[in-house]
Amino acid sequence: MGVDITPYVGTAFRLLRERTEVSQEDLAFRAGLDRTYVSGIECGRRNPSLKSMQHLAAELSVSLDQVFILARKLAGQTEKLPAQKRVRKPRAHG
Repeated sequence: MGVDITPYVGTAFRLLRERTEVSQEDLAFRAGLDRTYVSGIECGRRNPSLKSMQHLAAELSVSLDQVFILARKLAGQTEKLPAQKRVRKPRAHG
């Protein structure tokens, strides 16, 4: 299996929305969705249906392929970042 893009789909939608300078409220209205649902998608709290993603993509004038390609790029960038080292607190002696 390749890279899991699921956590990055919402971010891809947010970036595409911001690129077109459309508010969440306007996008949600035009796509026939609730603003809080769109917010949940962008923040990764909601798992959108294919139909919802199609509506959002259409209103952003992009294809779902473009959304998924961007999500894959975002996932790839995250994989290339070095893992954070854990910082251990010194133990108190005494």
